Amino acid sequence: MVMLRSLLAACICIAFVGCAEVGPDYHVPTQAVVNAPAAQGGFVSASAATSAAALPPNWWKLYNDPTLDRLIAQTLAANTQLRFAEANLEHSDALLIDADSQRFAGSVDASTAWNHPSEEAVLKRVGVTPYQNYNGGVSVSYDLDLFGAIRRGVEAARADDEAAVAARDLVRVNVVADTVRAYADVCNAGHEIALAQKRIDVEQDDVRMTQELVSHGRASPLDSTRQQDALATINAQLPTLEAAQRNALFRLATLAGQPPANADRALLACHTPLHLNQPLPVGDGQALLKRRPDVRAAERHLAAATARIGIATAALYPDIKFGISVGSTGKAVDGLTGYTNRFAIGPMVSWNLNRNAVRAHIDEANAQSHASLAAFDGTVLNALREVETSLDTYAADLDKQEQLRVARDSAEHRALQAQELEQGGRIDSLASLAAERDRWTAEQAVAAGEAALNHDQVDVFLALGGGW
Repeated sequence: MVMLRSLLAACICIAFVGCAEVGPDYHVPTQAVVNAPAAQGGFVSASAATSAAALPPNWWKLYNDPTLDRLIAQTLAANTQLRFAEANLEHSDALLIDADSQRFAGSVDASTAWNHPSEEAVLKRVGVTPYQNYNGGVSVSYDLDLFGAIRRGVEAARADDEAAVAARDLVRVNVVADTVRAYADVCNAGHEIALAQKRIDVEQDDVRMTQELVSHGRASPLDSTRQQDALATINAQLPTLEAAQRNALFRLATLAGQPPANADRALLACHTPLHLNQPLPVGDGQALLKRRPDVRAAERHLAAATARIGIATAALYPDIKFGISVGSTGKAVDGLTGYTNRFAIGPMVSWNLNRNAVRAHIDEANAQSHASLAAFDGTVLNALREVETSLDTYAADLDKQEQLRVARDSAEHRALQAQELEQGGRIDSLASLAAERDRWTAEQAVAAGEAALNHDQVDVFLALGGGW
């Protein structure tokens, strides 16, 4: 009867108290930078080379290069950094399941042993016979979580899990960008090598022609030496370009989880730079801040820190569990009889009465929340800065490239004019050769500019969050 009254009292208590959750309910603070109008609109560094269209999910497909698509698929399937991030996410998933299972606890225990008490311990008894005893039972408890400590714990664990998802996405963004950059380096180095080899062919023809003129006394040996020096200078550029191309190839292999020895050397045949046939789609600040993984992770860390304030605050109040234990303990010969059977049922209360320690933990949780908000604001500002600076650099390099193309076209025109004048006998071969060298120099500057633009494009896409 007493037990029933206790159960009834507990039920009445639960009905009146309800399932309150102490601590603040999370929402993005109004004063957070992410809510500022200036962070939500278009980018101030946008130019004619960009558009406000949304960034596509797989931005690298804008290059329309099947080889690049294949390389990225290989990277996403086997990259070691991504595997590490996936493992961290699995660990976080397990922590969430563990947090969600804290209300219920149960255990089963069973044991048996042969006992031989000392004769001296048993008064007036001689020749004590050993006997077997046993113990077995089941215990179950359920935390009522009246003040939401467990629910806040689940809330924090879920936010941490979502932050782990964002961290995994950040790795995806970076390894894709690294793959595109490495492939672009392979192709751009191949393009510069092809240009250098064409120029070497021209220089070799000029060396042979000059040597023939020298042999007939129509040119100075000094002219031949000068041309041979020019040829040696161009030849000296090839090892550096070839090494840069091979090194980019090795980067592609390791990004895809392969040793450098397994690098696909067929890629060395690429000598056409990556090219976009449309303005860069960049969207706006609002879409950026929802998409960028580091911003998402920082916001989720803030949510977790806010939930932990509730966990700390719940310690101000008692934690009540309801438990049941059923079992049997005693001599084996009396097993499962009224002499050995046992059971217990009732509430269990725990309460930390050290209020100073509890309030210190609350202050600690509040301070962590303030730090997480500052980190969130800093991440948002950094994201906006990276986009603006990458767009600004891209626009500047586009203008520079346009001027380099103008200079290249002018140098090509002068080289053609010089060839005509040489054929007409109006200038000598050295003047024509100088014009031809100017043309090759301008062409190589354009090729270097193409490589810079590819890097700029990858930097823009990386700053935009990669499209996930």
